[in-house]
Order: sequence, then structure tokens, then C-alpha cells
Amino acid sequence: MFSLGIVGCGQFAGSFAKLWRLHPGVGDILACDLLPERAARLAAGHDLAGTVPSFEALLDSDVDAVAIFTQRWTHGELVVRALRAGKHVYSAVPMAVTEEEIAAIVQAVGETGLTYMMGETSHYNPATVYARQRSAEGAFGRLFHAEGDYVHDMDLGFYEAYQYSGGEQWKATASYPPLLYPTHSLGGILGAWRTHATSVSAIGVVDDRGDGVFDRAVSRFGNDFSNATALFEAAGGGSFRINEFRRVGYPSHIRESRFRFFGTEGSLEQLATVSLWQDKSGVEDVTEHLRPRATLAPDDPSLAHVAPALRDAFTSGSAPVHDRSRLPREFIHAPNGHEGSHHFLADDFVTAVTTGALPPVNAWVAARYTLPGVVAHQSALRGGTRLEIPDFGDAPA
Repeated sequence: MFSLGIVGCGQFAGSFAKLWRLHPGVGDILACDLLPERAARLAAGHDLAGTVPSFEALLDSDVDAVAIFTQRWTHGELVVRALRAGKHVYSAVPMAVTEEEIAAIVQAVGETGLTYMMGETSHYNPATVYARQRSAEGAFGRLFHAEGDYVHDMDLGFYEAYQYSGGEQWKATASYPPLLYPTHSLGGILGAWRTHATSVSAIGVVDDRGDGVFDRAVSRFGNDFSNATALFEAAGGGSFRINEFRRVGYPSHIRESRFRFFGTEGSLEQLATVSLWQDKSGVEDVTEHLRPRATLAPDDPSLAHVAPALRDAFTSGSAPVHDRSRLPREFIHAPNGHEGSHHFLADDFVTAVTTGALPPVNAWVAARYTLPGVVAHQSALRGGTRLEIPDFGDAPA
């Protein structure tokens, strides 16, 4: 059993605080946030052991691990500081926003031997789990192309989320470049197809809403792309494509991420409400096999601070394709989220810390889920110039 400190007590942290509080492998849990009242609310709402006044105080404490749920561009620095302070680390996505930060995390994990895990929900998206299984069976034949879309319109909850996390200057951070948040699309592809990106060409779409979001003059990132598409070359041959869309006529409250896989013998296509397995003999509707079951009502009081359009992501449970046999029994009736991924992610981290085994989305895997998007954004800024993507290699055995 290990102790844990939660860093960043916003809308997402509570989902995992609840699960780790239930997990038999986790002991005392502390919370900290730049806004002390949020840490106090999280601690009181989930019966945590208490709060600490700062990240520095948490690193100076005797907690064994930290879970980082802060603003997405802050993860790289905080993760490295935590590892160097001797803490195991769970980090929300993305891993980091620069190649240098990603390299520093991989180096710190290699040198310290501590656990690092990125909590990528798409690794357990039902379509990814199904494609992983079919790939292991050889049903695809040779995979040669895949597509991953993270299609989440700003109007469907993102304005409220950025206002909640960004304060008075929320428009400056709501302009976060789409391709610097690539793991919900890349993670679903690479979670099933054991390859990685070697080069990329990307195109960004300049926003025209005119409301101060995705406005280069307002953006702290100098970004005016609201939508972007990237085409990657795959190691070993083939290609994969991602779409990161923030202005799109699509029901992202029903499904945020969707995937397609094409092989020489079979293919899988996932849409908003339909999933199909296809081969040369015909089409099989696998929708029900991949459909998550709800675990929480959208009007549950615990979701009062979450925009209604975002609540489906916090209420969806496991699908029939998920093998729950290794999960702790304490999770059976616990709220889940993001198409059934929360239970698996929470347990992955506990298992890795307590056994010393590498988690599925370890530092080397997380780098392959993240760095291609960082390079793709640079390609988009250069009008689609094809750029090489560095690779940190496979995780050590």
C-alpha cells in the first residue's frame, strides 16, 4: 500500500480520487491546488487524509506518489520535479508540450527507476481494445492504415471548462493548439497497432469565429488553429491520420474519440453510434460489443460543477469488450468514465507502483502518443512541411 498526493483539484481529479480511495493498494491521499479551497473541497468530498499548501510541500512530504491533474501545458516540468524528488508519477494527458520536456521525463524515469504513467483514456476505448484483440489474432492481416479523430466542439462544454480552469484570462488558454493535445487520437491508434510515427505533414485551419478564442493576439500560445489534420508515416510501412477538431458539427457528448483500422484481411470502423467489423466476406455489426454502459446519472450531484455537455464522459462505464477480471472488486459499482477507461487507468497505476512492472502507457509509450503531435503542430505552422519525428525507442524489458 502506498500514499498518494493529488496535484490539481479541478473537474477531472475527483473521478480518480474516488477510485484510488476505494483501491486496496492505496493508503492515505492528500490534495493540493493553487486554489486552496478546491483542494479542501476535494479532500472533504472524498474523505481524503487532508491537504498540503503547495506542490513544493507535497514533494517535501513523505508521500510515495503524485497524480498530476493540472493545466495541460504544465505537466512536463511538474512530472520531472516529482520524479527527481523520488515520487512515482501519474500524469493526465498530454505528457508534455515540447520535445525537450518529453526527453527529460524519459531520462528521469530511466535514471530513477520510478513509475511514470500517462493516463490516456483512448488506450482503453472499446474500439482500441477490440482492435488490439483482433490484431493479436491476426484478423487484420497486415495493418497498413489507421485513423483517429478527437472531435470535440468548443460549444459542447469546452467554453465552460476553460472558464472554470482559466479564470479571468481563460480565452488566452482556451486557444490551446489542437495538435498539442494529440493523445486521445494517437493513443487509440497506437494502443492497438504496435508501430510509431516516423514523419508527419500537417495542416491547420485558422479559426474565424471572432470571439477571442483561437485569436493569435489573445492566445498565450500564439495559436489561431481551431482544427488540424496530420498524416503520419508508420514505422515498418503504412500510414495513420489524426483529426483534432474544436469547431465541428459532431455530437462529441456522445463520443469524443473514434477510430478506423484497415488491414489486408479485415477492417474496423467506429462512428458516433455504430461500430463495424468488415472483411472480404461481409460486415458484422459489433456496436453492442463496444457500447459502454452508464454507471452514473448525468444529474448526479457529484457532477454539478461539470458542464452538462461534458457529463457523458464522466458517466460511461465498461463495454462488453472490456475484461474486468483483474480489477479490484471495490470498483464493481464505482463510477467510471471516458468509455470505461477510468477503472483500468486507476488500477494500472496502482499495479505498476506496487509491483514495479511497467504500466501499459509508460514513459516510452507516452512519448510515442505525444511527441508526434508536437512535431505535427510545427509542420502545420510551416504550411504542411514534412518533418521527421524523433523516437525514444521501446520501453526497457
